[in-house]
Amino acid sequence: MHAEWEIVGKEGLIFFGKMSASISHEIKNILAIINENAGLLNDFTIMAEKGVPIAPERLKTISTKIAEQVKRADLIVKNMNLFAHSVDEQIQTITLHDLIEVVIKLSLRFAANRGVHLSQQPAVSPVHITSAPFLLQNLIWLCLDKTMDQVGIKKTVSIIAKSVHNGVMIKFAYAGTIGEKSVTFPSEQTAALLMLLKAELEINDEAGELILHLPASLVA
Repeated sequence: MHAEWEIVGKEGLIFFGKMSASISHEIKNILAIINENAGLLNDFTIMAEKGVPIAPERLKTISTKIAEQVKRADLIVKNMNLFAHSVDEQIQTITLHDLIEVVIKLSLRFAANRGVHLSQQPAVSPVHITSAPFLLQNLIWLCLDKTMDQVGIKKTVSIIAKSVHNGVMIKFAYAGTIGEKSVTFPSEQTAALLMLLKAELEINDEAGELILHLPASLVA
């Protein structure tokens, strides 16, 4: 067990850094767009001072673009806070759908770079799990990262979570072949997380599914 924690601890820092860097990139992009539109407003101010008439619609368009970016930034910061606070307590009772949603939103930039669409299927009923949120997010990301690698561009990875008789299940549906193309999955890091979370991994390329089986409570 000590060896697994050493692996997870080291790789967990890499995971946290990767996601933090991606968030930083997104916020930088938002600031660039806002700055660009602020520059346009300044140009219009100079034009107005020279007596050049400015159409209200042009000002409204800029205002709308800035408001959209502020809203986008607010959502990103919200997800960043949820992600950061996942390390506050080792074990928490969480709504699995919400945790998966955070991971998906953190992964959107990575998906866009690969031309892959991510989809979360709505839960029929809330699925609660008592587990280690940060470790679980790390494990979900590793599974998501692997399936995104395998499906190819213009394809979709769909994620659904539900309660089953012996715990909970997270299913990644994809079009591709993980088993045939990747003899290194699950990786050492994935295997360590599976052990610490008492989870099992099932890959069914024929059905196009990667399934995580987890206990409803890690402390049970």
